[in-house]
Amino acid sequence: MKVTELMERVGINQTGRAIAYIKDGLEEINVLSESNVNIDNIDIEKDKRHYNFPADMVKVLDIRCKNHLNTSNEYRSIPRLVGNLTNKDSDGI
Repeated sequence: MKVTELMERVGINQTGRAIAYIKDGLEEINVLSESNVNIDNIDIEKDKRHYNFPADMVKVLDIRCKNHLNTSNEYRSIPRLVGNLTNKDSDGI
């Protein structure tokens, strides 16, 4: 659909205002929905804190672990750690 067709349907005769509305709508759609989301599974290892993520990854949305704070074999989100660590890891990092 062209901008002029959209303007006719909505009843706007100002091209600049119509384009601004279209841009605002596209930006709001982009904010509300995540696009190109891939799910990847990585096995965790005991006493290991740092893992390698895919090189093309942009953002981590959620990390979940099975049996985390429950005993019913369900996955729960692991809270994000913010700030400096007070204890050293056994892996030396």
